[in-house]
Amino acid sequence: MTPFHILLPCAGSGQRAGTAQPKQFETVAGQPMVMHTLHALAQVPGLVSGWVIVSPADSFDWPVASWPDRFRRLACGGSCRAESVFNGLSGMLACGVDAHDWVLVHDAARCLVQAQEVSALVQACSQDAVGGLLAWPLTDTLKTQWPGTGQARVDSTLPRESKWLAQTPQMFRLGALHDALSQVADDGFAGITDEASAMERLGLRPLLVPGSAQNFKVTYPVDLVMADAILRSRK
Repeated sequence: MTPFHILLPCAGSGQRAGTAQPKQFETVAGQPMVMHTLHALAQVPGLVSGWVIVSPADSFDWPVASWPDRFRRLACGGSCRAESVFNGLSGMLACGVDAHDWVLVHDAARCLVQAQEVSALVQACSQDAVGGLLAWPLTDTLKTQWPGTGQARVDSTLPRESKWLAQTPQMFRLGALHDALSQVADDGFAGITDEASAMERLGLRPLLVPGSAQNFKVTYPVDLVMADAILRSRK
């Protein structure tokens, strides 16, 4: 199998979480959230290397004793997630990682991911021509909001069939993903909300691999409480 690596953008501010520091550094179930994420990813069999992309101004007191093997930090994070990923991919290439290798990009704030889910993604995508992502079929009724002013009101109901919630990791060839992002870099990565959207822009159709409902991204204060409870229950 072609070697695979993990890239973790970790330069965001996480303002919606309402925390005093970037949410990925908040303590959850006894340790910084990002460390739960790293420890889960470090358990994926076959992983060659991991790359944590932090801000050039990063001042977080990273743990030393619990730092996972094969992971390193690069201080090249950008002003948005897509820029951090693009800069991280550029850094990996500059360090000699083969452009044909697979790279799995994962959100630092998806601290509930489990190694078996990532392994399932690797297995499903390893022979695919495009790559793919973990995702979860939409089960709730989906509404659009009426564009008028005042209180939010329903405009319409959308069919939920064939709709999925995109998760991470998202797995693509390193060089292909770097090239896809380079095409939108001059536009400030407008419209690129995840790696798959950059590949879709080229007319490609990434593979959807079922993940887990627990693999949600911690975004709001209540998510921190839920993540803490789930992580503690696993212990």
